[in-house]
Amino acid sequence: MKKIPEKFLPIGTVVMLKGGTKRVMISGFCAFENGNEDGEERKIWDYSGCLYPEGFLSSTQTCLFDHEQIEEIYHLGLSADEDEEEKEFKESLKNLIEEANNENSENEDKDDE
Repeated sequence: MKKIPEKFLPIGTVVMLKGGTKRVMISGFCAFENGNEDGEERKIWDYSGCLYPEGFLSSTQTCLFDHEQIEEIYHLGLSADEDEEEKEFKESLKNLIEEANNENSENEDKDDE
């Protein structure tokens, strides 16, 4: 089993999720799940993916999951050895998540008033 590095794993990485029975290939980052009409906050998932080896079959079969849910890495996707573009992209992802979490916290504070 390959050691699980810190997030974010490269696109194309094939993983098994905890409790999973099918492998998943990472196809995107920071997927938003809309909250419900009752004002429930939106969930931000670390990754989106598709079943492997089947690939993307329909939008209803997209997997959304967090880094902590990864149990095993079968294949690490293409990584340009942390080139400048990749570093900037990962920093943008971290900032996006931080901003969204701050926005959710502010909304919770307003709801408590």
